Amino acid sequence: MEYLVTMTTHVPDGTPQQAVDDIRAREAARSRELAAQGSLVRLWRPPLQPGEWRTFGLFSASDDSQLEDVLASMPLRVWRDDEVTPLSHHPNDPGSGRRTNRTGAEFFTIFVSDIPAGTPDEAVADAKARERGRAHELAEEAHLERLWELPGEGRALGLWRATDANEMQAIIKSLPLDPYMTTEITPLTRHPSDPALATG
Repeated sequence: MEYLVTMTTHVPDGTPQQAVDDIRAREAARSRELAAQGSLVRLWRPPLQPGEWRTFGLFSASDDSQLEDVLASMPLRVWRDDEVTPLSHHPNDPGSGRRTNRTGAEFFTIFVSDIPAGTPDEAVADAKARERGRAHELAEEAHLERLWELPGEGRALGLWRATDANEMQAIIKSLPLDPYMTTEITPLTRHPSDPALATG
C-alpha cells in the first residue's frame, strides 16, 4: 500500500547548529536505507515559508502499523509531526513501473469531483471514458506519472511533470472531466534525499 506523508519539522529553540546538522545527516542516511528497502519511494519539498521545514514523502508499507514503524525509525521524527494520507489505486493510474524521461518540473494535483445535480448520466459516462483516453495520452507524453484515489468521495491525487505552471494549467484544462472538478495544483521541488536522485 502507498501513503503520502506530510512531514513538518519543528526544531526546538536554542538547539545547537551542530545537533541540527548531525540529525539531518542521520536522517539522510536513514532515508537511503529506507529507499533501498523499498519503504521510501519519493521525497519532495512543497513551497515553504521562511524558516519552515516541510516535506512530502511517498512511502510503501503493508499496512498502517508497518508505516508507523518506518516513520518512527527516522531520526528527525523527534522534532517532526507527520500527517499520513493512505492512497488507493486509481483506474487511470499509469503505474509505478513506468519510466519517463524525467524532464520538467513536478506538480501535485488534488482533484475533487463536483458534478452538478441533474447532469445526465450519459454525459458523465462519456466524459469519464474520454478522461481515461486523455490520461493514457498524457502518460505516454511523460506528463502524468501517477494517479491515486484519496480518502473521501470523488477525490484524487496526481503527480505530473510540465515545463512550468502555465503548461500544468493547460494540461488540467485539457482533461475532459475538468468542467466537473475543482483542482488544487502544488509545485514541487526536489528534496536532497529523494530516492529518484539516485536512480536518475
